[in-house]
Amino acid sequence: MSKLNIRNVLPRDLDHISQIECLCFPAAEADSKKVFKERIAIFSEGFFIAELDGEIIGLINSGITNDNNLKDNFFKTMDLHIPGANNIVIFGLDVHPNYHGSGYGKELMNHFIEYARKSGRKKVLLTCKKHLIKYYEKFGYVNEGLSNSTHGGATWYDMYLVL
Repeated sequence: MSKLNIRNVLPRDLDHISQIECLCFPAAEADSKKVFKERIAIFSEGFFIAELDGEIIGLINSGITNDNNLKDNFFKTMDLHIPGANNIVIFGLDVHPNYHGSGYGKELMNHFIEYARKSGRKKVLLTCKKHLIKYYEKFGYVNEGLSNSTHGGATWYDMYLVL
């Protein structure tokens, strides 16, 4: 089995990460190439890529806030990003469908949590669909219940992890 390499995103990764995002999320929920480009420009240190044998197979990306829940507008723009704020929000954890069940998502999340700890954040925030609550609870996330988010017309749940 090949070893997963996790690194920070580079501008040249834009096409690959956009393709994976479109495979992992319905069109109404998938982040656009324009949004990814802005995230890379503003907060590449909180945006990680998973590579297997030189091929990008996953990603996790984020922003910084003092809010205690992920606001929908944060999916569209980094205007809510506050460098030096207390909490870090995960916009998405994506693993190419060919690698689902491989444990690579777990490796990406563990890498991200360690990064969040080392960067001095107090909490990691995310929203997820009901079927993923148990998955995130395995990392120590707490389910706060139904979210106010209407992103992509889906039903979301707010979760947080105290670091």
